[in-house]
Amino acid sequence: MAYQPFDLGGKVALITGGNGGIGLGMAEALAQAGASVIIWGTNAAKNAAAKSRLEATGQHIASEIVDVSDEHAVIAAMDKAIAQFGRIDTVVANAGVGGGAPFAEFPTQQWRKVMAVNLDGVFFTLREACKHTKARAEAGDPGGSLIAISSTSAIHGAARNQAYGTAKGALCSLVRATAVEFARYGVRANAVLPGWTISEMTEAAQADEKFNRQVISRVPFRQWMEPKDFGGIAVYLASDAARFHTGDSIVLDAGYTIF
Repeated sequence: MAYQPFDLGGKVALITGGNGGIGLGMAEALAQAGASVIIWGTNAAKNAAAKSRLEATGQHIASEIVDVSDEHAVIAAMDKAIAQFGRIDTVVANAGVGGGAPFAEFPTQQWRKVMAVNLDGVFFTLREACKHTKARAEAGDPGGSLIAISSTSAIHGAARNQAYGTAKGALCSLVRATAVEFARYGVRANAVLPGWTISEMTEAAQADEKFNRQVISRVPFRQWMEPKDFGGIAVYLASDAARFHTGDSIVLDAGYTIF
């Protein structure tokens, strides 16, 4: 018999940026484990393709066009998701953008764009999720899991990526504070720090022979990770198996940051 705490039947998971990359890898695993899944993204065609793919699991799947940098859009979409599904048990704040430049010439507009999506978007998303989980707990139904997708850029120097690294580092602090404040409601909050992973954001690096020779050769496994490699951590953190695992920054990088 399967280990029951990993069964997500009856739970509802919301994944921002869930139409591709790590977000879709997590969404698929959560659905396969029994959760109903809502994905947010800004590309209608990608949302539709991801929804169709997830529906093959047999679970209830929904998708919504949401720009997480828009506070009002996040509030409205969260309210709609709760009304449609009745509850949200797990929120994966995964939506993010890249944007590097030499620091001495770093454009202010680019800095603000990265912060708007990668930090403000997570703040809006988790804040609205916490309103829901707090209200549910006060009504006698405590619990919930908040997962912020950070990056190894949060803990090691990423040249030309000060905006990205700063935002991702801030997520770890946001998670720790939320974990302490919302534990009284049975809510857990954790950050996941991915290493080099195949996605649209890393397409240029994947095709760069010099990058693969100088960077991926330093990954102990000597290869790129794939979105599906994040399914296990998503299911674990969403499940009752992780009911006391909170306030953590979990590095999943094939050993890159320790080598």
